[in-house]
Amino acid sequence: MAALAPAPCVIPAPDWAALATRMASRHDEVTDLLNLLREHADPSAGSAADMEAVAWALACASLGDQHLWQDLRLPSRAELTQLIAHWFPLLAARNTGNMKWKKFFYKQLCLREGLTLCKAPTCGVCSDYALCFGTEEL
Repeated sequence: MAALAPAPCVIPAPDWAALATRMASRHDEVTDLLNLLREHADPSAGSAADMEAVAWALACASLGDQHLWQDLRLPSRAELTQLIAHWFPLLAARNTGNMKWKKFFYKQLCLREGLTLCKAPTCGVCSDYALCFGTEEL
């Protein structure tokens, strides 16, 4: 069954109040994630303003405690994958091992810095820790 890409106007809506403290204290991290997403944005996917809104939501929600799709209040990981593939197709194409998106984003940031061991910020308390830190490859 072929999945349809989300409409360009669909902007995820994380729980901004729950993320506010982390967004303030980890501003550099949000900036790094925003830059990663902006560098991989597809200008034909939609308006620049919508792309910024999606990138901002993804970057901020990456600070959350749950899976990224849950922190974005999306129905499933499949919708998150479609969203990323629509707005940031070059970045989505790099996730050849189907790595969890939050881990994938942070792995990309670590690779930029030449680091080989890296994890997403809240993985240590995740019930799916063993699933995310398995044998997948980039």
